[in-house]
Order: sequence, then structure tokens, then C-alpha cells
Amino acid sequence: MKTYQDLLAVGEDEKKRIEFALAAISDHQESEVFKIATDAELYVRKKNVGINKAEKFIYTFSGKKLPDEYSANHKCSSNFFGRFTTQQVQFLLGNGVKFTKNETKEKLGKDFDVKAQRAAKAALVGGCSFGFMNYDHVEVFAITEFVPLWDEETGALRAGIRFWQLTVDKPLRFTIYEEDGYTDYIRRKDKEAEILNEKRTYIKTEKTTKFDGTEIVDGKNYKRFPIVPLWANEEKQSELVGIRGGIDCYDLIKSGFANDVEDAATFYWTLENCGGMQDKDLAKFINRIRTVKAAVVDGDDGAKATAHTMEIPYNARETALARIERDLYADYMALNVANISASSVTATQIEAAYEPLNEKADAWEYCVIDFISGLLDVLGIEDDPSFTRSMIVNQAEEIEKILTAAEYLNDEFIIRKICYILGCPDDADEIIRKRDAEETNRFETEADMNEDGEFDGGGQSE
Repeated sequence: MKTYQDLLAVGEDEKKRIEFALAAISDHQESEVFKIATDAELYVRKKNVGINKAEKFIYTFSGKKLPDEYSANHKCSSNFFGRFTTQQVQFLLGNGVKFTKNETKEKLGKDFDVKAQRAAKAALVGGCSFGFMNYDHVEVFAITEFVPLWDEETGALRAGIRFWQLTVDKPLRFTIYEEDGYTDYIRRKDKEAEILNEKRTYIKTEKTTKFDGTEIVDGKNYKRFPIVPLWANEEKQSELVGIRGGIDCYDLIKSGFANDVEDAATFYWTLENCGGMQDKDLAKFINRIRTVKAAVVDGDDGAKATAHTMEIPYNARETALARIERDLYADYMALNVANISASSVTATQIEAAYEPLNEKADAWEYCVIDFISGLLDVLGIEDDPSFTRSMIVNQAEEIEKILTAAEYLNDEFIIRKICYILGCPDDADEIIRKRDAEETNRFETEADMNEDGEFDGGGQSE
């Protein structure tokens, strides 16, 4: 594992810096963190490693182990990990990040909510992700493409190396990010690595003229390192840790059930008083059954052919799958919507079902706040992020609660709250505008009425 101090020890010699970067990338790819993150990315894409690496074997009379190429070998990958991570991200960030100042989100980039969700998903999968404040927008690096260089004394992120390569026969690109700028490198096939772009500052001032075009006239850096880590949890590890065994077990039982169903789709035969038949005779018998659908058995010696089908154990496997699924939801602290799908479920029952996910989000929210606060600190902005969690509600019951307390609430709050519950928060402003217009018209009409309640046209008679 390379650290920030190791980078400082290299100095400014470019050859040594390139050697350091390549060694750091190699060490990172051999680390446990990288391997877990690589596997986790496969699980979130429904390419579960456990079941896809599982193989079936048979053993000969001599005990030799051979691959089973005859029986069914279905490999059913579940989507638990993808479902859990998506649910956690959308629960906390599905409605976007809110700030006390309107200009804050503009400075973070118009697509900041999208980038925040992308960083959050990458953090849950890999254990950590990184947000790069690139002048007017945020870029997201996964742990599988970024080597963090931590400070040995403070533990802070002081530098890093981003790397990518399409295939082994394509060029390797990598960039060293430091507090005073970043440098791009490239290693082409069968060639030594070299500088692609000299070190540049993070903030560049451009000038455009009619004759000279666009040119960079000034550059500066941020007051701190502009890449901020986002952790998945307090343990700083992938959320796959702890539930991987349950997912693999579920996939194995489900796949085994599918294999047994296919293997039992045909029947097998037992032949009595046919001990003189050789393997080739048995093969001819089965072949005739398959083609002609009938075969003659000489009954003089008591020969008899009987067809059999296999009974597949069903209840035990269904019980095991249901138990594992329930345990996976409990271990991840995720919400199983099947438990609140009934139309008669009350708001209290819904809140109780959400409580584990709420508790998980409460703990994770501090990690997200630290991440966003770090990005704001890079820009020199003081603001506090907040979140509106995305939850299923009993609409009728929630609206009834609001209307019951209506005398203690102002009209605008009631309208906005009901629109949010109904899933149309953007309509609140238009409803409020129309209501205010109607109120204004009503007051003007009342002002034009005489004491007898008759419309007098708003004028005076001569």
C-alpha cells in the first residue's frame, strides 16, 4: 500500500514518479479492498461470482473427480445486492439534496443530484468512492479505478491516482492528482509510460478574442485537495461483506432446484431378469423407446420393463429459500415491500416496516453529509445539506392527519404537504398561485357590492 509520504519521497523526477504510479496501481489491484469491490460490481450487475464459479462433478469407481457434463447445470443469479443498494441510495437521495442557499447547488453543477447518487451507489458497492470537484461540476471515481494516497499522520486523502484501460492490449491511462495540480500519463502497448499532459492547475482562466481564439491566461488551485472520499459505512467496507454468503446460498439452492427439475423431466427404466444384456443392448433399448415409443420385452423368462419418475423435494427448498431471503433483508436492514403491499396496511405498520431502513440511513447520512461538506469546503461555501427521504405512505391516512390539524397550520403549508403526499410537489406553486388569484378576485367583487348585497358596478350615481 502506497501513501502520500511515499509520493513525496519520490520527488520531482518524472521517471521515478511514473514507476511509483505503476507500482501503486499494481499494489492497489492486489489489495483485498480492490478484489472485494471487483466482485461486488459483478454482484450488483447480476453476475454473482459464487454461483457462476460453481461447478458440478462426478466421481468414478476409482475415486477420480471429473466435471459433470451430463446433468443440468443452470446458474440462476439473484439480484439481492443490486436491489438493496438501489433502495438505500434512492431512499436517502431519491428526492435530491437540498441546501439553505439557492446558489449552492448551481456551483456544484447542474447535474449534482445525479452525481451524488452515482457516488453513493459506488460507495456502497466498493466500500468507498471519490468525488472530484472539477471546477464547475463533480466527477465520480470508483475504488476500482482510483488509488487513494492517504496521509500516514492524519489519515486524510492528500493525493491519488486514477487509472483506466479498456483491454490488456490497449493503452493504460493514468493521472496523478496532487494538491498543486494534476498530470496525465499514458503507457502504450510495448512502450514505456510517458507524460501525456504536463501538470496543470485545477482552476483555469480562459480568454477568448476574435483574432487569437481561446487561450488560458491564468490558473490556480483550490485551498485543499479537491477529491473527497465517500464511505459506505462506519466500517469503511463494501456492503456486500456479511451478506455474500447468504446470496451465494440462495443462488445455489435455487439453481439446484432448477437442475433437478430438468433432470427429472425424463423417466428412467428398470429391466428385470435381463442380466445378460450388455451396455450396448441397454442403449439400443433406450434408443428404441425414444424413437418408436415402444419396445418388445420377451416375457418367457419373466423379463419385465418398468418406467419410473423421480419425486423432487420441494417443500424443504421453498422453506429454505424463504428463510434465506428473510434473513438477507434483515441483515442488510432493507425494506421488503411484500410486507406492506396489502391495501389495509396502516401508517403505523408502514412506519414500523421502514424502521430498519431508517436506522441504516440515519447512520449512513453522516457519511454523505461529510462527503458533501468536503466538496463545499473545496469551493469555500458554507451551507448545510438536507434530505427528504422517499417513503411509501398511506395517502388517505396521512392527508386526514393534516386536515385534522388544519386550524393550526397555514394554507400554503397544507397545500405543499398534500401535494408531496400525492406525488406532485411541483404542482404546489401553481395551485397556490391560482388560489391567491381567486382570493384577490373575491375581495374585489365584495368591494363592488352595496350594503344590500347588490352589485353596483363599483361606481357612484350622479
